[in-house]
Amino acid sequence: MQKCGLKEPDIEESFTHSGGPGGQKVNKTATAVQLRHIPTGVTVKCSRTRRQAMNRFFARRQLCEQLERLNSDTTQELTPAEKRTRKIRKQKQRRKRRSPSKEQS
Repeated sequence: MQKCGLKEPDIEESFTHSGGPGGQKVNKTATAVQLRHIPTGVTVKCSRTRRQAMNRFFARRQLCEQLERLNSDTTQELTPAEKRTRKIRKQKQRRKRRSPSKEQS
C-alpha cells in the first residue's frame, strides 16, 4: 500500500454478505469486503474466500492495482486479469473459426 501511495485514512471499508459458493455459512456471515478510496471514488468489492481477513487483503491489493492503473501514464499496460481475459477471448474466437458450423451437417 505504501508503494502505490494508499493511506488507511483514505479508505472507507464496509462488510456485506458475500453469497455464492460456500453454502449457508457464507450467506449468514459478513465476509465480503467493499473498499472505497475517498479521494478518487474508486470502489472495489471482494468475496474471493470465506474468510474476512483474506478478503480484506485481496480487496486492498485490488484497490492498489486499480489506483496504479489510473495513475500510470501509459495506457498500453494491461493488468494480469485483462491479459487472461484477452487470452480466453482469443482462444474462443480461434475455436469458433475452426469448428464446422452446425448448418452444414
